[in-house]
Amino acid sequence: MTTTTTTRASVRHAGLRQMLQDRQREAQHDVQSRLHDVRTDGPNPVVDAREHSQADVQDDIELVLIQMRAETLVRIDEALVWLDAGEYGRCVECEAEIAQRRLRALPFAVRCTACEESREQREARERRFAQRSGGPSLFADMASY
Repeated sequence: MTTTTTTRASVRHAGLRQMLQDRQREAQHDVQSRLHDVRTDGPNPVVDAREHSQADVQDDIELVLIQMRAETLVRIDEALVWLDAGEYGRCVECEAEIAQRRLRALPFAVRCTACEESREQREARERRFAQRSGGPSLFADMASY
């Protein structure tokens, strides 16, 4: 590996680490803030059944959003481990470098755009086949691995 290539890889690595750490901080702050809001929003003692039902729906939505952000945080943590192992930013299928633009949009992407599109098309075909044949595909769940 030439010095220029090594320097370029180091700059990419540093940029990806910073981006992941920024996203990690944002997700942590969001989860903590939402949890705080859920805990401090006590029940309103003067509500009718309809208002109570609406509040329950809002609470459920808030909990789902917290869960989604927490899952995103776990995936970002995994991406940082991959980065340290030198595996982050490479497609798991074709081993090409995943475009920085894609990683900024989806920091835990494991496939390049072309391979992800191929996987999605394959899964869509399998779902259509399963619907036509009247049963689930044996391989539908394995396609994402």
